Parts: sequence; structure tokens; C-alpha cells
Amino acid sequence: MSGSMVIGSEVESSASPIASPFLTPPYPSTVDHDKLGCSMLIRQDPFSITLDAPALLTVTLMLVLGMHMIDHHLFACLLVGTPALLLIRNDYHNFLKLGPGGTPPTLSGYARLSWYRLFAIRDPFSAPISSLSHLPASGILGNQPLPYRPGPRPLVAGLAPQRQLDQWGPVRCCEQLKTAIERATVQFPQLLGTATSSIEKHGFALFARHPVNVHGNGEVAHVHSSDKSLHLNLHPDDIKEVLQRGWGQRHPLAFKGIRGWIESPVPSTFVMIPQRKSTWSFRVIPEQPTHRPTFGQPPAKASKPLG
Repeated sequence: MSGSMVIGSEVESSASPIASPFLTPPYPSTVDHDKLGCSMLIRQDPFSITLDAPALLTVTLMLVLGMHMIDHHLFACLLVGTPALLLIRNDYHNFLKLGPGGTPPTLSGYARLSWYRLFAIRDPFSAPISSLSHLPASGILGNQPLPYRPGPRPLVAGLAPQRQLDQWGPVRCCEQLKTAIERATVQFPQLLGTATSSIEKHGFALFARHPVNVHGNGEVAHVHSSDKSLHLNLHPDDIKEVLQRGWGQRHPLAFKGIRGWIESPVPSTFVMIPQRKSTWSFRVIPEQPTHRPTFGQPPAKASKPLG
């Protein structure tokens, strides 16, 4: 058996003969300091305009004078354009507040991201349709189903970067996650390796040495250093299981590209697994030799990632 797959769930004991659990006991809660750090780094501010009495009077006078002294076409443009520019400014600053990611934190990067937003998935909790062209033909979580994730789903914002906004767990959970991934590369050195993420351009990532899906240079998963969440490249069947059990959601840019016109910067099988308040558990499940740690279409092309 030479293939493998990395998944995350709550800490639980497992005696399955086909699973090699990497389990660590939960640590005492230290989420107060960790939450404070994340909330200062990652936040999204709503668009709002507050006017006190003097400001309200000034705006009213400007509107009255503008209606009588400015050409009505120009006045209409100013009336519509001013709040639109303020809305774009707020959205741009929210983009910057998500921290470093696959998109450069520049106006050109924001403009490119705004273009991709037109094609973003509208329902990140709907599973992709599996087809006969996917290799392997089925996922692995059908035989090892995940437990249901308790509690409400965490808030998630952004496209690239995509980040978790609440329900952060201890920072040490991220170290446990990295340790589990490193153990997987030691256990399966002929299949897996670690490096800096090709898709995010930042952060610790797991790669398949002989991937079926070459998007992102065969990147299987990467960890976000800011919110400690995780992006995974999964089989469509396993994505359905993850969504139904409440463990994650699809990446908004994981859409099917249109050849020659628009190509998604991330694999169509990309999902986000938010960090939990409790510690993580990881199982590396050996598969048949025809299976690989990443899934998707045969490698006809590899789209250029953001960045």
C-alpha cells in the first residue's frame, strides 16, 4: 500500500487496522490570549457612514447647492460615485486586514481578485459533482466517516486569502498539526514532502511527490499561520462528507474554469477546514498503489496560482 490521505477531526481513539493515528492529548485552554491576537490581526469592518448634526447639515447644504449649481449629469455621477468609492475603499482595507496570502496586497492584486469574484462559488456548502474522469474513482471517507462537528460553523471571509474570523483554538494546535504532517512525510517519504505553499506563497504545506492533480505543483494542504486554519485538496466524495459533517467549506474560487477564457487559481477540489477550539487529530490512511494524496482531473494543464 503506497498512497495516503491526510484528514482532520476531533481527538478520538481509533483501533482500525488501516489507520495510523497521530493522537496527542488535549492541552489546557489558552484561547483567551490566542483569540486576542487573532482578532487584532484578522477582522472585517462593515461599511458604515456616521454623521453628527454639523456633518448632516453640511451634507444637506451641499446637496441643495449641487442641485442648483452643478450640471445634473455630473451631480448624478457624484451622488452615485462617492458612496461607491467609499464602499470600494472599505472592501480594499478588509482585504488587507486578512493578512498575507496568495494575492499580493496591492491595488493590482485587489483588482485581479475582484475579477475572480465574479465567478466565485455562491454556495460553499454544496458538494462538487464527481465524474468518472476523477482519479481515483471514489474517496476514502466512506469507509472511515468523520464524526459530526459540534456547534455552529465559524465565520469565514475572503477569497484569496480566505481566513477564519472566530472560534480560534490554541496556537499550539497549529504546532501539533505541523508535527502530524511532518510525521506523515517520514512515514511515506516516497509519496509526500513539505515546503512553502505554492498556492498561498506563505506557510507550511504538504505536497505529493507524484500527484494526479498537478495544480499548485501537487499541493495537498497548507496551514495558515495567522488563523491556524487549513486548506485541503480532497476527492469530491470526501468533500461531500466534510461538508455534511460540518468540518469545512469549499473555497469560493474552486470553480470549474472555462478553457481559453477564465481559469481558477486554485484546484476545483479545494476546501477550507477551520481551526477548532479543541486539539486536532490526524489519520494517514494507506490506500492502493493507484491512489494518490491529491485528486482531480488528469494533469492536462496546471493553472497559474494567485501571486
